[in-house]
Amino acid sequence: MSVDLTTEQYEKHREAGEILAEVRDEAAERVDVGVTHLEVAEWAENRIRELGGKPAFPVNISVDHEAAHATPGVDDPTEFGEEMVNLDIGVHVDGWLADTAITVDLSGNDDLAEASEEALAAALDLVEPGVHTGEIGAAIEETIDGYGFNPVVNLTGHGLGHWQQHIPPNIPNRAVDTGVELEAGDVVAIEPFATDGSGKVGEGSTEEIFALEHERSVRNRQARQVVDQVTEEFRTLPFATRWLDADRASMALRRLKQQGIVHGYPVLQEAEGCLVSQKEHTVIVTEDGCEVTTRSR
Repeated sequence: MSVDLTTEQYEKHREAGEILAEVRDEAAERVDVGVTHLEVAEWAENRIRELGGKPAFPVNISVDHEAAHATPGVDDPTEFGEEMVNLDIGVHVDGWLADTAITVDLSGNDDLAEASEEALAAALDLVEPGVHTGEIGAAIEETIDGYGFNPVVNLTGHGLGHWQQHIPPNIPNRAVDTGVELEAGDVVAIEPFATDGSGKVGEGSTEEIFALEHERSVRNRQARQVVDQVTEEFRTLPFATRWLDADRASMALRRLKQQGIVHGYPVLQEAEGCLVSQKEHTVIVTEDGCEVTTRSR
């Protein structure tokens, strides 16, 4: 894709990444048996704000067979157990994003967590102008295969745009013939998922994350409150039910979804109910390689 960002815009990407690296590392330390998902999610989202950023999407806390789009509901009492926990967190500064993820293994399956971490390292070693996204996917797949696991093939990395969490190019987690060459200036999130299952995910029934699809007038008072808040605070970025101020927010969201004004993100689950690990960094492609904006400081 053609990239034409200003120095200031890249600096906001970097600032978002610096905030996010600190929050990710601190949040990971808070994950432990008996701690609630809500406690970790709200701590991380508040810490992002304290450091001068804003959450780019609700903190995703996926456990065991869950791969993405799981976030606590209002007053959710769910506690961590002896599970594989994936934290996926995003930050934006004036709409310029960073995205990262880490696995905190409480289940005793360190090798699965290591597989996604090493797959990301292999991918980052390849990133430079002219590298084909299929080549990155091949490195991810080969690394995960080497651990005896499968990559999740229907989830991909992605570009990051202004107020846009997912834009081209897609970064596959397996070898593919299709794809594009990366260009200097591209901002992309690379996120290998490894599983001891079949390597595919499907949609579950739970939805706690939503995004604005079409902005239009609504007559219902609670629904109108939701649209007004989303338009002002989150724009096109995903938001959580628990972020909304309106009374009966869940009912309002159902109404808005039926009208096609918002869409939901169902929790994604490994098709066979098997474990999933994840590791993700955001990078800026440079003239001679890449800059990892979300690396630990």
